[in-house]
Amino acid sequence: MHEDKAGAYAGRFNRVFDYIERHLDDPLTLEQLSEIANFSPYHFHRQFAARCGVPVGRYIQWMRLKRASYRLAFNPLEKVIDIALDAGFQNPESFSRAFKQALGQTPSQFRRQPDWLDWRQRIPERKYERIQTMDVKIVDFAGTRVAILTHQGRPELVNASAARFIEWRKDTGQSPIASSRTYGIAPHDPATTSAEDFRFGICGTVDAAICEDNRFGVVNGSIPGGRCAVLRHHGSHDSLSESARGLYRDWLPASGEELRDFPLYFHYLNFVHEVAEHELLTDIYLPLK
Repeated sequence: MHEDKAGAYAGRFNRVFDYIERHLDDPLTLEQLSEIANFSPYHFHRQFAARCGVPVGRYIQWMRLKRASYRLAFNPLEKVIDIALDAGFQNPESFSRAFKQALGQTPSQFRRQPDWLDWRQRIPERKYERIQTMDVKIVDFAGTRVAILTHQGRPELVNASAARFIEWRKDTGQSPIASSRTYGIAPHDPATTSAEDFRFGICGTVDAAICEDNRFGVVNGSIPGGRCAVLRHHGSHDSLSESARGLYRDWLPASGEELRDFPLYFHYLNFVHEVAEHELLTDIYLPLK
């Protein structure tokens, strides 16, 4: 397929994916989505399944269950019945059956001990073919004291480490989510780093040194001050790495800037268990000399 025709074709599906993400709380029909893609319903049904690996109705249910799984794992006080209703189920029993069939655990099992590795392998992946506009700003970042938990191992299990960091925050009150900033320090690209070598630092700002004698593995750390290029990423964290690669691949060579000896890091402005994935905002910082 010619390159610009392939891009236009991908763009039609991007519009569908974006529409689904923005309207998970609304009824979504095959006819409605095929019109957005500008395909006939007959052809759209088959093209979507060929592109995504699952039929469109199944994909929509997956996305609703994916959102529900984040709320189960990170909002422990939220009632299962409320999560079930928001996912389009009429009662907790039908929600539990669908959740277990799709994700291998009941909602209560997932809430107690989510199997993030199996979860990642089951959830259909969207092919992110949209390149975000490189609207990059240069800022002076002030040196920042943080508490840090270093995730080691498979990147698919970062959510488990994030849950442990959240538990430390609640247990100590030393980095309250409501008033502290949350960062992720990313020395490794998950696409090019072996699972055993992968590291990722989960950080929350603190006003004073923390006690490192804790059962969570959280220690004192800092993000040094200095010049940084900043790109705001809109949407799912699943495509954060692609935006980061774009900074290195496209923006940096054309900028004339040189890198400082500190890893790229993310500033999470909101969280997936609080807002829909398309509403997520994350600033990507690239340290410069």
